[in-house]
Amino acid sequence: MEMFRQLIGPDDGGASALQLSARAVILLIYGLVCIRVAGRKTFSQASPLDIVVAVVVGSNISRAMTGKAPFLATLAATLVLVCLHRLLAMLTLRWTPLASLAKARPTRLIVEGVPDEAAMARHGVSREDLLEALRMEQVERLEDVRLAVLEGGGKISVLPRKPAS
Repeated sequence: MEMFRQLIGPDDGGASALQLSARAVILLIYGLVCIRVAGRKTFSQASPLDIVVAVVVGSNISRAMTGKAPFLATLAATLVLVCLHRLLAMLTLRWTPLASLAKARPTRLIVEGVPDEAAMARHGVSREDLLEALRMEQVERLEDVRLAVLEGGGKISVLPRKPAS
């Protein structure tokens, strides 16, 4: 253990450049392990819970890197957080009430060309945001939309109407 402590330096912020470099290598590998444990979804189309976990993991790794927190204790706490996140994700697949608490539900913003102004206001989606999402899907007008949904991850998905044949 003493050899490891010499490799990474003290936890009081007084590590040398070489010791900080060793920490960087260890933390890069550790961060990759955390991503593998947490699953790819955590760091892609993120729910609010995923974002919180990602921010805390990044903050913890940063504090371990700079020596602002005890190295091994910080790694242990981070791994516990990532494992709890993964467990919660697995439990939400099997228990619907927990999924309702942990994940955002999709919300219909446009149905058959008619925007739901109340739903848009509830979720802070402006008309400009909605029109931007339509343009991103090459849809010009609200009337050309069969369904637009604010997904749990915050993206607006758009299903255009089928052109009349």
